[in-house]
Amino acid sequence: PENLLLASKCKGAAVKLADFGLAIEVQGDQQAWFGFAGTPGYLSPEVLRKEAYGKPVDIWACGVILYILLVGYPPFWDEDQHKLYQQIKAGAYDFPSPEWDTVTPEAKNLINQMLTINPAKRITAHEALKHPWVCQRSTVASMMHRQETVECLKKFNARRKLKGAILTTMLATRNFSGKGGLLLAGGARGPQPPCPQPPPRPVPPSPLSLSLSFSLSPPHPLNSPPESSDSTNTTIEDEDTKARKQEIIKITEQLIEAVNNGDFEAYA
Repeated sequence: PENLLLASKCKGAAVKLADFGLAIEVQGDQQAWFGFAGTPGYLSPEVLRKEAYGKPVDIWACGVILYILLVGYPPFWDEDQHKLYQQIKAGAYDFPSPEWDTVTPEAKNLINQMLTINPAKRITAHEALKHPWVCQRSTVASMMHRQETVECLKKFNARRKLKGAILTTMLATRNFSGKGGLLLAGGARGPQPPCPQPPPRPVPPSPLSLSLSFSLSPPHPLNSPPESSDSTNTTIEDEDTKARKQEIIKITEQLIEAVNNGDFEAYA
């Protein structure tokens, strides 16, 4: 996940939790409405309902993280943010096969207690640390190496970073030309990734396929008088702007190709 970082590249490096720019320090069991902020997929139901909230929101977020760490994809997913929020408020997640077949019942039980809709009934941090999957992990936790989960995590992060790269490309292109706009159209839907997302939530297609094109002049409004042949057939654009656009397209296409080839190190 985005805010979990390793202190170094050394084996056994400490895991750091980062990005506390919007964090609020809460004393005791204090609850209040502190505002609507956070990464959509990690928001708790009470935040989405705009209710007073407190420490239980962190347990919910940790439950989402634990789910991702075990199988490599999130419990709640939809390209439509409104539908994503509906899933979260309803607590609509499951443990689909085959990824969850090798996860122990104790791990699933802990996730269920962390992703409890009612914050008053949600497990606390103190209780979570005493959960059998945590304190008796030598006997109840699976010792198998979850290599497929690692691969799914790489794909999950690659898609997230690719989305950021495309948004950056769009913003940069708009800055280069007042007329120009980067049009992104989803290409043909490719085969699904080897790590299927929990149905019925839609899964981003993989290999990723995007078509990039520039619209150098806005479409003619309806019923507008026809322009002169000179303005219709001639588009004047600064050569430097053209070069910058082509460079952005080239970089974005390289990133897309890297994802399709499984070269996720390109996003490191």
